[in-house]
Amino acid sequence: MSVPERLQDSEKGMPKEHFELCCKLYNLGQAHIFEEWDIIPMGERKALAKQLFELDEEYSAGGGLPGYIENAKKLLADSQKGVNPLADWKPEVPVGEAFSLGTPEYAEAEELGMKQLGSVGFVLVAGGLGERLGYSSIKIGLPTEMATETRYLHYYINYILAVQKKYAPEGRDLPLCIMTSNDTHEKTVQLLKVNKYFGMKKSQVTIVIQGQGVPALADNDAKFVLQESDPSKVVTKPHGHGDIHALLHQNEVAKKWKEEMGIEWMCLFQDTNGLAFHTLPVMLGVSSKLDLIMNSLAVPRKAKQAIGAVTKLKNTKTGEYRTINVEYNQLDPLLRASGFKDGDVNDKKTGFSPYPGNINQLVFKLEDYVELLEATSGLMPEFVNPKYKDDKKTIFKKPTRLECMMQDFPTVISAEKSERVGFTSIAAEMCFSPVKNATADGVVLQGKGTAAGTAATGEADHYQAYRKILQSIGCQVEEAEPETYKGISVIPGPQVVVYPEFASCPGEYKAKFPTPEKVKISPKSTLIIRGPNVTINSLDLDGTLIIDVPAHLEVSIEDLEIKNDGWHKIAVDDDEAKEIIKMRGYKMERKKQAVIKKQRDVVKAAGGADGEWWDVSDCAIL
Repeated sequence: MSVPERLQDSEKGMPKEHFELCCKLYNLGQAHIFEEWDIIPMGERKALAKQLFELDEEYSAGGGLPGYIENAKKLLADSQKGVNPLADWKPEVPVGEAFSLGTPEYAEAEELGMKQLGSVGFVLVAGGLGERLGYSSIKIGLPTEMATETRYLHYYINYILAVQKKYAPEGRDLPLCIMTSNDTHEKTVQLLKVNKYFGMKKSQVTIVIQGQGVPALADNDAKFVLQESDPSKVVTKPHGHGDIHALLHQNEVAKKWKEEMGIEWMCLFQDTNGLAFHTLPVMLGVSSKLDLIMNSLAVPRKAKQAIGAVTKLKNTKTGEYRTINVEYNQLDPLLRASGFKDGDVNDKKTGFSPYPGNINQLVFKLEDYVELLEATSGLMPEFVNPKYKDDKKTIFKKPTRLECMMQDFPTVISAEKSERVGFTSIAAEMCFSPVKNATADGVVLQGKGTAAGTAATGEADHYQAYRKILQSIGCQVEEAEPETYKGISVIPGPQVVVYPEFASCPGEYKAKFPTPEKVKISPKSTLIIRGPNVTINSLDLDGTLIIDVPAHLEVSIEDLEIKNDGWHKIAVDDDEAKEIIKMRGYKMERKKQAVIKKQRDVVKAAGGADGEWWDVSDCAIL
């Protein structure tokens, strides 16, 4: 091994493997990060060498840091030349199925998928902090809505435990794997511990850590960037959520689920999409019917809409097929170059593009998925997206890095199995409302006719999804008029929250509301239902009603009329101290409510003008 002169004095001051890596990197064009080694203390040299070694280990499946540098140089050269990675691919309409809530087709697919719910493992890609939203902790610690203030992580675990109880064979616990980052790991573990895993067994939860990320790149020569304030540290950036596949392989999570737990399907979902599971049975039904290895949940997409599109591609040289996400700004020119002179246009029959919008919720058939992990180590193709200062593309506006995406898994599926990749398309109001933007950014997006993606809209859409389900079975649910908070327009109510133990998907609602035409909910109402053995036969609600009864009791609501002042949103000032309120622009004012719950082994209710307790004479307690 050639030892650079500048590094010779450091050889005896650090572990051999650390020093050898430094020498290797020096000779691979990274000499600049060692420029001050002849003047900085040994402690700082050791710290840099240690970090480089850790980054090398984390990227070991991709060839370590030498492999990262090699791949970066190639991708950066292609970017500078303007090479089109899709040049040899011709787009075709992808294989999949589209559904509308309340139709026979939806019900049929859902019924098929409900039979698969007891064999699903869940993977939460939760690497994000809430700083962008004005929240000082992890995003999965945010409340989904303010009526119950159920945190996202609690909400997801509630769902998993509910379908486990309803659909899993006796003795099978449905597993949850959470991918964290260095930024979120400790807070995620703490959130679980403090809340006793929200009722889930500790053994059901696996946490995999994404690590430090990858070195930031300063130029087309893939030179690493040192922190200006600390020359003993390389600047790192996230490598992307595509790392989840490699982590599931390295930690043998998917393999264990398949071989030891009888899990047949795996659902990947992201941190703050509260509508994630309403349509999971439909996805499973489509996957089962079409024998899909990978099924992407998609939403109807208008032509040229700024969302990635699920697209089937055919390689014009090899004949190979691939169904994959294509970014919207690539799809239209790709279509035009392939002979579709009008590019991306709406279908006259549906009014939408034939290429649906990808929302990054994925279902995998675990047997095939594990086999592919063994063959590929779960490594996803990388890409680079530098922003250039000059026309010659030699100077970056800011450091870049290599990234990978979890939805690019079809690129590692063999040609003979590539036909087994498809999509399930359902209206966004039932499956997609992520909370990812600050209020000010959401105002701009909403002004352009795009979903705001804020805490306020996420909450409003949470209530709306439940309303849509109730309306689809025939309940009389009146929509409130829009209101605006901090510039964000939302439909404030009625606020409906249905716990998954009561009903976890639309297909379960009809049994819970056997005479839906006798259920009426006014625009100003709030309805919260918790308890697996509650049936609502007839209800006239104009106010707030909370039904919260334990699993061993059966409650049937008959001819119940509730009218009270209820709960309402109240606008708050910008100086509001509580982050979860400030980011919404309102707080919940709880004036009056009727409550049906267990008290001293008897189901009772509280309500009336003065909020007094009374026996539930209008309810048949079975």
